[in-house]
Amino acid sequence: MNAAHPHLVWDWNGTLLNDLSLVVAATNAAFASVGGPSVTADEHRVRFRRPIADYYAEVLGQAVDEEAFGRLDKIFHDAYRTGLTTCALAHDAQVAMAAWPGSQSLLSMWFHDELVPTVHTYGLSGHFVRVDGLRATVGGDRKAESLQRHLAELGVDGSDVVLIGDSVDDADAALSVGGRAVLYTGGFTDPGRLRASGHPVADTLTEAVTLARTLP
Repeated sequence: MNAAHPHLVWDWNGTLLNDLSLVVAATNAAFASVGGPSVTADEHRVRFRRPIADYYAEVLGQAVDEEAFGRLDKIFHDAYRTGLTTCALAHDAQVAMAAWPGSQSLLSMWFHDELVPTVHTYGLSGHFVRVDGLRATVGGDRKAESLQRHLAELGVDGSDVVLIGDSVDDADAALSVGGRAVLYTGGFTDPGRLRASGHPVADTLTEAVTLARTLP
């Protein structure tokens, strides 16, 4: 890895954007639509994983095939959109981004056509050399393939990348391209799960950037 300034890839939901409460509410709207139970934020952080269909199946106690997941995913996103204006950035997001000396980009598993204007609304577009979201109509898959495409478009080698995100899936994606990850405890995953992953873990985004700058 280029010890001077590796390229930093940020996750969006649950990392730069503090939207855990909204995600839990939208998840519960999806579960309620099929008579399922509600989950608390703490339960969600312990159980959430990708592919999201597997998480839904575990909570609902029944198989969730592609068609069923498509219906649940639509209900989730309709509820999510309705509440999005209530979400703020993580309290130190701006400071953390400003503290990174190299290039930065944003990769989200949220829909690209909605992500780009939202990032602009929060005044962040100037920080990123590239912003990529999901270009499919149904979400829920793992991030690795999206990260590979993102870096290919940037012309950045995976070994020269640090990813800051809030899930083990973010770390798995970074490893899949030969990169590194710093995991943030303020998002969608229980901190104990993150620490058990063996990756560096930070409680604030500023600390995450500090850790990312000191990775060997």
